[in-house]
Amino acid sequence: MNVIVSNKNQDILSNLDIDLIKSINGEFTPEEISAQFPPNFYFNKMVLDITAVKGYTDINIIQELSLLLDMSKVVLFLDDSEQVNSPVYLSQLVSMGIYNFTKNVDAVKFLIDNPNTYKDVASYHQLNNVSSKATSSMSIGGLDSVEDSRLRVIGFKNITSGAGATTLCYMLKKQLEKSYGVIAVEVGKNDFMYLNDKSLQKTDDLSSFINNNQRSEVILVDLNDSENEDLCTDVVYLIEPGLLKLNKLIRRDSQIFEKLKGKKIVLNRSVLSEKDVQDFESESGSKIFFNIPNLDDKKEYHKVLEDFLVEMEFLRFKSDGTSSKNKGLFSIFK
Repeated sequence: MNVIVSNKNQDILSNLDIDLIKSINGEFTPEEISAQFPPNFYFNKMVLDITAVKGYTDINIIQELSLLLDMSKVVLFLDDSEQVNSPVYLSQLVSMGIYNFTKNVDAVKFLIDNPNTYKDVASYHQLNNVSSKATSSMSIGGLDSVEDSRLRVIGFKNITSGAGATTLCYMLKKQLEKSYGVIAVEVGKNDFMYLNDKSLQKTDDLSSFINNNQRSEVILVDLNDSENEDLCTDVVYLIEPGLLKLNKLIRRDSQIFEKLKGKKIVLNRSVLSEKDVQDFESESGSKIFFNIPNLDDKKEYHKVLEDFLVEMEFLRFKSDGTSSKNKGLFSIFK
């Protein structure tokens, strides 16, 4: 059962199709709201009209509230004020652990049933107080661009076995580093060592690694078997669409494409044509974000990876196709 705390948006929120145990209306201090819902009062989620919080335009008031309530149980319904919808205000909400916020009433019920994690709202988070170019759009992921100096942590996860996350991270790092401060790291393994690039790193503690590299612009993460997706601002799920690998995948988990709905699925080491990709989407019931063919990992530049990076909203890198170093063909002896 859920609760509603409303004020100016009482009429809108009263029409929500949710199970309700309690509803109050008015303008309250954080202490008054907390007193209405003591620890022994059980509820599933609280839908909180932000105008019901007295002095809500002052982010310090919301911080007081966050100390009194379990904000993971709160869906914050925002108003249209410029202050509340500013990038700084939204970033501070995320810093407090308030991940479920919207000004779209249709999204409230969705957030009750499907609460956000950090990665769903990371695009609003301005680390180290860096100014943002984000707009005030309240649809998750509805930013005009993420092309600013905030740290982006992009995870790569193999869905079919050996789908190429390690090598793809390596190639993307080479292509991005001409114009970005980029680090590539793998979690829990040390397969990077076979690429003979000493700048590639490994870690067993991704959270600490990210905290220690806040001055970077991009961290590319080969996630391997770790469950660290929530630490990433974005995750790319890699599928090598060969018949053998797909059949093995389906036999291992027949619901895999249902689980991947809404996620960034990338076909890697793919020989599929555009028409083949359309057929793949139709048969699997999924949406393919990008189709990457087999690539020569000895080259410094690939036009198709540039196209992929543009889709990922990396807009600053140079695509001159030139190598920064004159290496032997296989760079085996180092």
